[in-house]
Parts: sequence; C-alpha cells; structure tokens
Amino acid sequence: MNLNLFGCDGRWLMVDLGVTFGDESIPGLDVVMPDPSFIAERREKLEGLIITHAHEDHVGAVAYLWPQLRCPVYTTPFCAAFLEYKLKEAGLENEVPVHVIPLGGQANLGPFTVDFITLTHSVPEPNALAVRTKYGTIFHTGDWKFDPDPIIGEVTDFDALRKLGEENVLALIGDSTNVFTEGEAGSEREVKDSLTSLFGRYTGRIVVGCFASNVARLDSIARAAAANDRHVSLIGASLWRILETARRTGYLAPDLRFLKAEDAAHLPRDKVVYICTGSQGEGRAALMRIAYGYHPELSLQEGDVAIFSSRAIPGNEKAIAKVQNQLAKIGVGVVTTRDHFIHVSGHPARDELRRMYQMVRPRIAIPVHGEAMHIREHAALAAECQVPQTLQVENGSAVKFTGGKAEIKGAVWSGRMAWADNELIPFSSPMLRDKKRMFYDGSVVASVVLDDTGVVLADPQVSVLGMSDPLEDADRDWVWVIQNAVDKLPKKARRDDDVIEENVRQAVRKVFAPSRKPVVKVHISRV
Repeated sequence: MNLNLFGCDGRWLMVDLGVTFGDESIPGLDVVMPDPSFIAERREKLEGLIITHAHEDHVGAVAYLWPQLRCPVYTTPFCAAFLEYKLKEAGLENEVPVHVIPLGGQANLGPFTVDFITLTHSVPEPNALAVRTKYGTIFHTGDWKFDPDPIIGEVTDFDALRKLGEENVLALIGDSTNVFTEGEAGSEREVKDSLTSLFGRYTGRIVVGCFASNVARLDSIARAAAANDRHVSLIGASLWRILETARRTGYLAPDLRFLKAEDAAHLPRDKVVYICTGSQGEGRAALMRIAYGYHPELSLQEGDVAIFSSRAIPGNEKAIAKVQNQLAKIGVGVVTTRDHFIHVSGHPARDELRRMYQMVRPRIAIPVHGEAMHIREHAALAAECQVPQTLQVENGSAVKFTGGKAEIKGAVWSGRMAWADNELIPFSSPMLRDKKRMFYDGSVVASVVLDDTGVVLADPQVSVLGMSDPLEDADRDWVWVIQNAVDKLPKKARRDDDVIEENVRQAVRKVFAPSRKPVVKVHISRV
C-alpha cells in the first residue's frame, strides 16, 4: 500500500497512493490503506499526487483518500483510464483533477520537476520518476523489470536511464521485491509460448487464475487458447474492467475476443479457456467460488484443470493452498509454477538491479517495496555495485538529504486505515480492536435487571458467542456469578450503572481466564 512523500522548500509531492488487502490479522476487512494524516494536515502545501502505474497497491486508495488531500493527480494514459472507473464508483469523477502525462513526459510541480521514464512491468505504462530539485535529483523506480521483448507496451527507455546516469543522481529509491532471485525476471513472450504448449495437453475445461491487471498475460492466454482452437471467457468484474481499460488505450488488439461466462457455457469442454480472478485465494473471487461449487455460471469436474499463472504474494500461501486443495478434492488438476513455466515476475531480479545501478550510478541507494530482509539484502547488493551510501528505512522514516548524504532524522505518523461499513476507520479504533478480539476470543453479552437500589430483580441473561460456555455443566451458573458480583458492591455503588457494569464485566471475564479474554458487553436495566 504505497505512499511516498518528497519535501522541498516547504512544499510536498506525493508518489502513489495504494491499498493492500485484508488478512487473518484483522478478520473481516477487505481493504487496508495508509493513514495520510501527516500530509492531510499539510494539504495546502501538497503540490500534487503522481501515480506511477495502475496496480492496486499504487493507485487503489485514491478514491478513498483523495477527499482528505484534494490535490491534482498526474499519471499516464492507461492508469488515468483505470482510475476513471474507480472515481466513478466513488462518485468523484467530476471532482478529482486528473492530468494525463504522455509516456516520457514531464510535470512541473512547484520546486519539483518530474520526468516520467518508461520501464516494463506486469501492467502497461510503468513509470520511473526522476524527481529534480535545485538540490539534486532523486530517481524513484516504482515497480519495474527489464523485459527485452514485451508483448504489451513499450520497451524500457534505456537511453533516458543512461542519460540520467550522467547527471550525478543524488539517490535511487528502488524496488526490492525480487532481490533474492538470481538472474533476470524473464519475458512475457516466453510465457505465451509455454502456455500454448501446456494447453495442448488437456481435453477438458481449462481455468487460468492470474492477476487481473496483467494485460500482457491476458493477451498471452488468449493467443495460447486460439492456437489450441479454444475460445476465451473472463470471469470476474476486475478482469472486465481491465479489459475495457486496455481496449480504450489501445493495449489489446481488436482481433482478441472474450466471452461472458454464460455464453462460454454452451461450448464443448475442450473448446474453452476461462480466465478467472482469485489466484491469491481471495474468498470472494471467482476461483474460490468455483472450487467450492457455488459459482453461478461455471462448475468443474474430473478431467478439467486449473492453472495458477501467478506468484504467491507473501501472506497468501494458506488461502491459495485452500483453493488448490479443494480443486484437487473434486478431481480437478492443479498446475502451479512448481510444475510448469507459466509465470514471470514483474519485478527485477539481481542481474537487472545490477544493470540499473550501473546505468543510473546514484550516490545513495534507499531500498523500498519489500520486507525487512529484502531491504537489507538490497542494501548489500547496492554496496556491491559501488554505491557510496545505502540507507535502510522503515514505514514512516523521515530522510533528510544534505551535502550529498542521506540521514534518517526521525519518523512521521504512518498508521493504517481500513474501509469497513462504508467508512474509513483507523486501525487504532476500538471497533477494530473488538472485531479482532471477538474473532479470536469470542464475545459475551450479559443483561441485568435491577431496581433503583441495585437489587437484582430477575435472573441475569448471558449469551456466549463464538466459543463454548465454561459454566454449561459447572456447579455454579451465570446467575450466581453476576448476582455475586452485584452483591459484593456497597449499597451506594449499586446505584451507579457504570460501577455495576464494570464489576459484572470483570466477573464474567474471570470465568474465562486465563485461556481467553472475550469482549464482554453488559446491559443494565433499571425498573
């Protein structure tokens, strides 16, 4: 969920504003994004927001957070078209000023002059940014790799990178995702040829799970299907949205035809390939629903095959395995990257990182876009590439550049927010804390009826939710626990609802201690 800020002469520039997706740490949350409070409080000094490319972790939070920022947005044509859908869904299409920058173009924003440099990635129009100021130039790579023969989009602008390397670049802020992978990421064209061969092995239905934003992969799958006399159907709203975006911006040839699932259902099983969302095991995506048999338009059976043409994003391994195991239970073949060459990464491996450093020749390297072990390894690689200084940062790190050096001078607020119940909620909110506790430790609701003096007038009612009731077969029941909690209070305290509520809550929690700490809600009624 990328959000980067550059400050110069009292003005600010934001680069990317993305989301991540919920995991087991906070159950029930689908969308998580950075908390922009630091810059929202300074939005009158924010020159603009630049989006490097159309991936959710770089652009997905704009529709949620722009009302707090109210700044102009700058991006290239494909991302602008993709963002348009999101802004329409949020009712912001006529509010957000989106400025479309041509490939290789430039944006002048206060003290910042930003050159867009075309790279390759797993989505059209990935841009690196040369952020120029009177104090020096910072090169922000965004997400990238060096695809020598991309199916979709332009090749990397090596001339621009070499020219930049002649300008004494102050710092390179770079992608660390694949720093442990030797060699190069590989070309999408090789995946197309491999899929063509793979599809020829099967006579049943073929389902391919991939990232919706990977337009080149959609092209590869469609052409591999055509080579095997199969039609292609898309299942998943995000796939149709990307398809329309690619059509509008000229990134998919008009000869490629994609069917809706209900139309493909009439085709023989050996004449169709389905492209589906859900390669990461997402609960609401098409692959999960297909695996468990509750997708309204597609069911699979023995002899069919599911191909996972994507890498597992760290943290999604359990969810992906759940889908794959369920497919195997119903007799569907499962093919992953362990079995066949069906995916190339959109991020640079070590040889590509070395080549980038050789061309740009920065004085400082600041690895980003990875976990702590990736950051550390990337810093070591940059040092190996003769970069004079490397700096390892964390979320919120405030880095000052002065005298050709970089130093962490402190930290700014870098919390997280969730989209829940149609509103933005900070992760620090009591609601999210209670949601997490209820998921892991259950909840208890107790209702107590008293008179004005604090005498219990009826048996208290207790509901235990999400766990077993420890008093179900015990000598003492909930009536005794709550009656005893009230009776222990002095007469004056029994007239105070807050005191009784807290005393009952503590008594209920003691019943579950030490194994559980449920959320306990106590309702007091006076008669």
